[in-house]
Amino acid sequence: MAQVLVAVAVVAVAIGVGLVLRRRQPTAAPTQPSMDVPMQLDRADFPEATTPWVVVVFSSATCHSCADVLRKAAVLQSREVSVVDVEFGARTALHRKYAIQAVPLVAIADERGVVHRGFAGPVTATDLWAAVADARHPGASPEPELGNDGRAV
Repeated sequence: MAQVLVAVAVVAVAIGVGLVLRRRQPTAAPTQPSMDVPMQLDRADFPEATTPWVVVVFSSATCHSCADVLRKAAVLQSREVSVVDVEFGARTALHRKYAIQAVPLVAIADERGVVHRGFAGPVTATDLWAAVADARHPGASPEPELGNDGRAV
């Protein structure tokens, strides 16, 4: 009986030491949002995009940079290019579907939904317009790497 009591005491002490050590471990910092541009979009998610190319701007109503990016993208609207605002409050499900964790985020996709170029964060009008031009007509921009994060399309 004494051996059982000693074993229980040893286990209790081991559990206590483990709990104390666990509390002393530093807490990991919160993870940072991902700024990944989707590589593929389902064009059915954007019924208002009836043109061969679509510029999708994932945004939020509370984001000042988003309003600026939307203003720059709106100029691209034409017979060949649709511009779609996917505002978080109005279309939360799409933000979740495409794992959008930070805005503004721009995806430039063709008629199959393949994203050719994209930007995470604020973008200049010149860079945005040049990226759309080069996606539509490769070689059109003197800086073909704009909005291209290494993806091969």
